[in-house]
Amino acid sequence: MSREPETETSFGFRTVKSGEKAGLVRDVFDSVATRYDIMNDLMSAGVHRLWKSTLLDRLNPQPGQFLIDVAGGTGDIARGFVKRANARPRSAASAPAAAVICDINAEMLRAGAARDETSSLAGQMARVCGDAERLPFADAGADAYTIAFGIRNVTDMDAALAEARRVLRPGGRFICLEFSHPVTEYLQKAYDAYSFRVIPWLGEKVANDRDSYQYLVESIRKFPAQAAFAARIEKAGLSRVTYENLTAGVAALHMAWKI
Repeated sequence: MSREPETETSFGFRTVKSGEKAGLVRDVFDSVATRYDIMNDLMSAGVHRLWKSTLLDRLNPQPGQFLIDVAGGTGDIARGFVKRANARPRSAASAPAAAVICDINAEMLRAGAARDETSSLAGQMARVCGDAERLPFADAGADAYTIAFGIRNVTDMDAALAEARRVLRPGGRFICLEFSHPVTEYLQKAYDAYSFRVIPWLGEKVANDRDSYQYLVESIRKFPAQAAFAARIEKAGLSRVTYENLTAGVAALHMAWKI
């Protein structure tokens, strides 16, 4: 019996066997885990925090809700979700919000856990090492699913989107924050110049790892444009799909519901 040919996918600007990508991405984040947060601040001049805050504004966390934050890394989104939900008025009988941070990279999870050891929010957050394409969660159990700067790193984005729909309960919210395509050609050229010249250089100087940040820049350029990615979300079976450009399209929020 003949063997099916192995499919290929992109790893930055390289083409690799599909079975190799997860390991290559894991190596990238193993390398940058301890410097990941400070590098995000340097690369974006702190703007990534405003983008994540906007995500949480749109999500509007409430007491009693359960979030699955996929590719959650060191836990910024989950932490903000729980903190905002706790600030809402709730009855003594209602349960507090809870979040699980799911990431394929154990080093990223460890870096976040170390930061939260003394946090009062720690009891409302759990960490699970898992794959976005095969989530270790039951069907229809989550009120919200988020993935921030992670979907472009998965091997099969359509499989990850299908998993997002599976784990959401009816009425559940999907929000993806991802780097995207600036809305004008001039901005795209300026952003390309910054990304390819400055970000790998920062990676080399701050994290002692130019290659990982070269990959991250390349992976951003390979990501679908806003409308094309929105169509893939809709194809996965999610409803009321919209997107919102942030910083003139440097990043975008993609939002949908499971109905």
